[in-house]
Amino acid sequence: MKYFYYFILLLISSQLSGQTNLVITNPQAETILRGNFAPEDYLPPFPVTDPAFIAANIDANVSPDSLKAYLEVMRSFRTRHTSADTTSTTEGMGAARRWALAKFASFSDRLITSYLQFDYETCGVGQHRNIFAVLPGTGPHYQEIVLVEAHFDSRCGELCDTECRAEGMEDNGSGSAAVLELARVMSLYTFDRTIVFVLTTGEEQGLLGAEAFSSFFFEEDLPLKAVYNNDIIGGIICGATASPPGCPGLNDIDSTNVRIYSSGNLNSRNKMLARFVKLEYEEMIAPIAPQTNVINIMTPEDRTGRGGDHIPFRERGFPSIRFTSANEHGDVSTNDPDYEDRQHTSDDILGVDTDGDEILDSFFVDFNYLARNTIINGNAIAMTAQGPDPAESFVLNPIDGGFEVVINDPNNYGTYRVGVRQFSELDFDTVFTLQQATDTLRGLTPDVIYVVSVATVDENGVESLFIGERFNDFETKLANISAAQEQVKLLQNRPNPFDEATYFGVWVEEVPNYKDAKIVVRDLQGRILRSLPIALNIGLNEVLYNFEHHGYQPGVYTYTLMLDDYPLVTKRMMYAY
Repeated sequence: MKYFYYFILLLISSQLSGQTNLVITNPQAETILRGNFAPEDYLPPFPVTDPAFIAANIDANVSPDSLKAYLEVMRSFRTRHTSADTTSTTEGMGAARRWALAKFASFSDRLITSYLQFDYETCGVGQHRNIFAVLPGTGPHYQEIVLVEAHFDSRCGELCDTECRAEGMEDNGSGSAAVLELARVMSLYTFDRTIVFVLTTGEEQGLLGAEAFSSFFFEEDLPLKAVYNNDIIGGIICGATASPPGCPGLNDIDSTNVRIYSSGNLNSRNKMLARFVKLEYEEMIAPIAPQTNVINIMTPEDRTGRGGDHIPFRERGFPSIRFTSANEHGDVSTNDPDYEDRQHTSDDILGVDTDGDEILDSFFVDFNYLARNTIINGNAIAMTAQGPDPAESFVLNPIDGGFEVVINDPNNYGTYRVGVRQFSELDFDTVFTLQQATDTLRGLTPDVIYVVSVATVDENGVESLFIGERFNDFETKLANISAAQEQVKLLQNRPNPFDEATYFGVWVEEVPNYKDAKIVVRDLQGRILRSLPIALNIGLNEVLYNFEHHGYQPGVYTYTLMLDDYPLVTKRMMYAY
């Protein structure tokens, strides 16, 4: 029920869009956002534009110590509640946002700082301010914009409790620290497109700040190319609860996986942006980084019943994604008397003093993990800001064992990346590199639904954002899948919960037209744990799966009936050993 009410709050907010009197307080910042500036005015004496050099230096220069220092200052404000005190010089939202604005300005005189002020009545306060900094583009695409954001506000359990101590270190001091650090590091370099670094307010009251900023971009018809939202990206400890898909269980540690949430699937610019981020990270950062994170592209737009500041941008047609830690400490069910997790409580703190010397020495935010997530962002932002124009369109022509790809590229870049994935998967199976606009892709598995998207590549080896997606033999296979959904039923596993073993059952009314059927078991991060073939005959079909010898942790897992590599239906089960 708590998720339902939270969803309704977000829905009402997005439908009403009641923010009024939007004002950018610094006219220079507004002029740059509107693209009415001379890019040569913002060139540094010695511009650094090489993408590979920039990527390597983002990896080298993002500092765990800097991230920790930002968080230590943020916690000193006691609360950053959207409607907390704005007059104090030491506590509340006013002191916090003035510090953040000054911190942006301290990094570089090339960063143009401002507030986006808007009117909206929430928790007794009618006027609010986002904080942002603009790094003007200096190339031919200087009027195009790439935006990275995090919500700056914090809260306790009661929506309008402005007096409780709400340091909000994981939610969302971690994302705010990342945006500040990105502004510091990226302002050292020069980019084709303009980059905007944003700390929003009012996220906890219904995505208010993001609604205001996305409305500004939409109503002014500004060319916003991509939005990277960071919300809860520094914690590695799982709570007793976590919003689904959740995490394995209390005190589980995951310091290597990060989730990207985005809306849509087929031909979704949001999912294509997520794949772009992962590709750029794996090709440009992973080979040189001393330690890497694993990017997990998630199916939904956000955790079940939850939302984030990427959503208002997506609703207005801008490609938008959200980064979130693999593990979260709580599902915000603060009205439950048994709730003991940190999220949305006064316990969302930076760490604890374990030896009594009044110095924190055990931390709930992992600064190295946060730094790696910041680097993922920075590399993606840099490549988005430096990359070429995408192709206008492309077509697929079937040939024996693959496709002919014909790319309509008026810029004649001459090099292209073609991402190929199976219809049932979120991630690329293969990324081909083509040296001409018309070429063939071979070696693909027959009778598999493939989804194809295309990016151009410039002389520096940087990809554009992907466009697409196109399908092979889609209509015929989709008809078979649609019929199968009426003919078979995936049953709840038995027993459930279970300890050592469980049965998966499929009831078949009519045998579908298929070649291969299997049950795929995954953890809640989407990792495949086991694939079990199953024959589909009229009546009940079962397969036994023994968990005893695989060393899995107790918790929730999923199992999916796959028909010719298409996920027909998914259910959840509880392993309670």
